Amino acid sequence: MSAKPGSAPGSAPDPRADTDAQMTSHAEAHPDRLASAHWPSSLQLIGSKGLGGAERWFQRFCEALAERQAPAAIGLRAGGELDRLRGQQGLDARLPCHRLPFRTVWDPLSRLAVERLVRRVKPQIVQTYMGRATRLTRLSRRPGLGLARPVHLTRLGGYYDLSPYRHADAWIGNTRQLCDWMLQQGLPARRVHQIYNFVDPPQPLPAAELAQRRRQLGVHADEQLLLCMGRFVTVKGQRYLLDALARLPAELGGRRWRLLLLGEGPLRQRLQRQARELGIDSRILWLGWQPEPAPYLQLADLVVFPSLETETLGNVILEAWAWRRPLVTAAFRGAREITHHGKDAWCVPCEDAPALAEGIRLLLREPALAKALVEQGAQRVEQTFSRTVIMQRYLELYTDLTDG
Repeated sequence: MSAKPGSAPGSAPDPRADTDAQMTSHAEAHPDRLASAHWPSSLQLIGSKGLGGAERWFQRFCEALAERQAPAAIGLRAGGELDRLRGQQGLDARLPCHRLPFRTVWDPLSRLAVERLVRRVKPQIVQTYMGRATRLTRLSRRPGLGLARPVHLTRLGGYYDLSPYRHADAWIGNTRQLCDWMLQQGLPARRVHQIYNFVDPPQPLPAAELAQRRRQLGVHADEQLLLCMGRFVTVKGQRYLLDALARLPAELGGRRWRLLLLGEGPLRQRLQRQARELGIDSRILWLGWQPEPAPYLQLADLVVFPSLETETLGNVILEAWAWRRPLVTAAFRGAREITHHGKDAWCVPCEDAPALAEGIRLLLREPALAKALVEQGAQRVEQTFSRTVIMQRYLELYTDLTDG
């Protein structure tokens, strides 16, 4: 595997004191550092209808390519959520954006549309995301007169059935464990590449705007806020968080707590019923899916990530670190790979509500510990998970793939 992983009681004071003003120091000092580098041309393809972690990553990655003036184009599903958002967020003004059918995984018209787009754009690399776009991308030997066949690179962010991915030329996994698993499934080691996700530098709201957002949510200034983000599906483990919260007193460190719960999904009604039965529903704000969670990260006093063992990486960890927020996380396999318990995060066993409750209680009552975790987490982002670091890895990979 050609991986180069990152060195892979009373009222308590706010552990975030003086950290909001520091956030901007975590922006990259030279965001155009790679702009002058020669990036091979690429076409980025995704066929998703809705929004989730993969789609947020796709947006961030394409924005980073545009920022670096890389010759890149986008192909996405016509009528999907990314299609709806591209104009609002201005991405289509920065990179050429092409709308494709991507109706089903076997749609011959979509496959033909992809082939035609590749011939027209003539990229050196076609990078696909998720099974639909990958399955429908079948590159001909000569997409344009006199041009070599593009390299088909596909990115995996989970332990998926590999049958829609095996025909690609190279594969990216976003954790070392995922790449090891890909090798165990028979993919050739020389063509499996490990690159972590990056997290964007925080862009804090002005204090007045943040206070207004807090009033809109109906949250008092003296209430401390827990934040949990993720789709309402089993692997995200929200049921254990609700059980944990039911074990906590109404006040911790002399302040009442509330939970900001960001997400949507098939388990929403079940989770809401559980919260009512536990008697904590009035403490929870169900905020739905938020394409831009930054304001809630800025509002949060603590981030909680209760995912189960099968979670692959967990971008929430990186976002908590970037926003300098103390983090309680379940020790699923991705968290075990990138976190250090008691140094940059407080890690508890998966599916263990009592341990999760104790972790929350500890960090809200021990601001010195919370601050120490925050400082180490911020360093981890700068050293291993910054946009600069990860985009350099992509530049190296793109160059290697197209040079030979």
